[in-house]
Amino acid sequence: MATVTDKAVPETDAPAPRPVQVTSRWRGTPTVIALRILVIVVALALWQVMSGPVLPEYAVSKPTDVFDALTGMLGSASGWTNIRVTAIEVLAGFGLGVAAGTVMGLVLGSFPLLGRVLEPLVAALNGIPKIALAPLFLLFFGIGSWSKITIAMTGVAFVVFYNIYLGLRQRERELVEVVQVMGGRRHHVLGYVTIPTLAAPFFAALKTGGPLAILGVIGGEFIASSEGVGHELFTSAQNLDAPNEFAGLIVLVALTLALNGVLSALDTYALKCLGLAPRRNRPQPKK
Repeated sequence: MATVTDKAVPETDAPAPRPVQVTSRWRGTPTVIALRILVIVVALALWQVMSGPVLPEYAVSKPTDVFDALTGMLGSASGWTNIRVTAIEVLAGFGLGVAAGTVMGLVLGSFPLLGRVLEPLVAALNGIPKIALAPLFLLFFGIGSWSKITIAMTGVAFVVFYNIYLGLRQRERELVEVVQVMGGRRHHVLGYVTIPTLAAPFFAALKTGGPLAILGVIGGEFIASSEGVGHELFTSAQNLDAPNEFAGLIVLVALTLALNGVLSALDTYALKCLGLAPRRNRPQPKK
């Protein structure tokens, strides 16, 4: 009896690291991508089967009809014209909004008294829904592209402003004083303290402002426009043309993903240049 017990104890306490390796292998990038594709395929299959018997086909259409409408849009000159107009308006509004918000944030954040005076006014203007300003911008700029660009710029500018402004207010005063005590000038404070402090909130504002720029442009095109993806979406909704409606939404999703991808790559590159990117743990040499 004693011999059997002594042999059983070490077998029970033996480590089993293999399940951990299997779990980490299943969580790899190829598996995640395959699962994403599987989810999309299943969703499209359910959509195709349920459209008609369960859901009204005139409202949700079918993936096959949406695909035909999308290929028709991408295969026509008018479709690419609408995409080009919307993309230009989004990029112009986004760029102008980033520039305006950065200047506002730096000025009000660098001068505390001016910030205390104007911050409530900026908060009051930010409380106005940007789409509610669309009729006012249409009166000033007409139904052309500038009215949509201005709407997009307004939404992006406030997001960038608050991230820059609050980032400057939260800047560690001790670091600024250390640089100044060591003989640093304003450009040293800017390079060693201000820019590294503002890098993360600035790029967070860019990623938040991208969808806001698209939302502003599409909202302006809904209200009054003669071309653009938003104009086509509004026309399709009036004509109860669900396939073209979903095709336009797919174009907007692609535009959003493209803009977010560019901003993510720019974020990674800038943080790497500033030395703020997360470092990977290097394997320790075996003794």
